[in-house]
Amino acid sequence: MPSQQTVVAFEERWRRFLVGRSAVMERLAEKIRLIGPKRATVLISGETGTGKEMTARSLHAASPRSSLPLVAVNCTALPEALLEAELFGHVRGAFTGAVQSRIGRFEQANRSTLFLDEIGDMPADTQAKLLRVLQEREFQRIGSSETVRVDVRVVAATNVNLEQRIAAGKFREDLFYRLNVVPLRIPSLRERVDDIPLLVGHFIDKVCHAEGLASRQVAPQAMDLLQFYAWPGNVRQLENIVENAIALSGDRTVLLPHDFPLPSQMMPPLPISRGHMEDSSLALPSLPDEGIDFEQTVGRIELHLLEQALRKTGGNKTQAADMLRLKRTTLTAKLRVLSKTVMTAALEL
Repeated sequence: MPSQQTVVAFEERWRRFLVGRSAVMERLAEKIRLIGPKRATVLISGETGTGKEMTARSLHAASPRSSLPLVAVNCTALPEALLEAELFGHVRGAFTGAVQSRIGRFEQANRSTLFLDEIGDMPADTQAKLLRVLQEREFQRIGSSETVRVDVRVVAATNVNLEQRIAAGKFREDLFYRLNVVPLRIPSLRERVDDIPLLVGHFIDKVCHAEGLASRQVAPQAMDLLQFYAWPGNVRQLENIVENAIALSGDRTVLLPHDFPLPSQMMPPLPISRGHMEDSSLALPSLPDEGIDFEQTVGRIELHLLEQALRKTGGNKTQAADMLRLKRTTLTAKLRVLSKTVMTAALEL
């Protein structure tokens, strides 16, 4: 029976791919702990930049197959003919340019895990061949009549809605059900704002180690801005922003708000009328004939003012609250609620 220390060490190997301790990330980690050791096919969905490949690597590391390397294929990186050869291999002379035989990624991943990224963009003919492999666990190299049997666990990922692509005739329904045995949805960064400090620290350590630099700290005002931003590019965008901040901060060991080049607008503009209130210079949103979502519209106005106040004060919440005639605790509470609800709705427009 393995010791407690051995169990903890094994968990640390797969858990290191998941940076974050928010409630949604803990739920994701628990699912990976349960399904990692299984053979079941997994379909990972989520917005671009949320960390789908890191999730696949975590699944692989939590499996008995982890002694062998995970094999990854991006289904959008190659044209259809080359993608098929990449997956299944080919024999010499199978097509122009095939000067020697080559095994495909399925054979490379035998007794391991094959990660198929952006599966929603896989061409129709290749979808049919992939379905057969998932059903029969066997295939033929291009140009060969020899059947190759493999023991491969498939993990696929997509940032598109596959059910919509099925309805549009662009994805096979039977393949979807073969892939969607265990669905895993990766939360957007907007859904895990509390993880941003951990992620920022992780990326700082990663960049500073790679560049041979002394570690950096993030000023509280700068961290407030990072936690307030909507992050349409998710974790990947955050990593790029952190790397940029370190590169442009020179020898300073403390990163300040102006080191992070965030776009000035965090949400789509409100429909503003040309009329003005008699006792204020603020423009009012117009009311279209079809009506509006009152709570969402008011929330967006509040969010717009909060954003401006934080930017004018360099991220200082106390000063921003004073500008808006609010208590600091009220401002902080509004930031938490609005950043998790209004910005999400605004980005979906």
